[in-house]
Parts: sequence; structure tokens; C-alpha cells
Amino acid sequence: MISATVTGHVWSTRRIDGLPAGALLEVEVDGTSGSRLIAFDVLGSGLGERVLIAQGSVAANWFVGTPPPVDALIIGSIDPDVSG
Repeated sequence: MISATVTGHVWSTRRIDGLPAGALLEVEVDGTSGSRLIAFDVLGSGLGERVLIAQGSVAANWFVGTPPPVDALIIGSIDPDVSG
């Protein structure tokens, strides 16, 4: 699992059939010097939000039926530290 910060949206005018509703987001992986990747988001994450990402077969197998070619899936939102 990877933690990252959403840095932007990836806009696409055409998508393959079978890709469910969601957005493609650019994220910067935490703890790296600017390493970025594109992740599929079904949660509605926003710019600047910290997220958790699953990759590979774990991400693809989340989808029902024939999995679409998704290699990175946002699976959670990291809440800010509110411990005080």
C-alpha cells in the first residue's frame, strides 16, 4: 500500500468500455523526491488530499467482472492528525 497526495486531475475525452464511473488523478508518492503516478479514484478525492493506494492485481481485482486495465486504485483517504 502506498500513501500519496493528490496533485492534479487527468482529463480524458475517451475511455474504454467497462471502466466504471470515477476519475483519473495524478498523485505524488509520499517519501519520494517527486515520484508521481496516475491512480483511479472512485471515492471523490480532491486536490491536496492524502490518500492510500493499492497497486497491481489487488487494484484490478477490486472491480466486478473482467477487470479494467487499472494498475493503481485509491482505496482510502488519510485523515489529518487530530490527536492534538
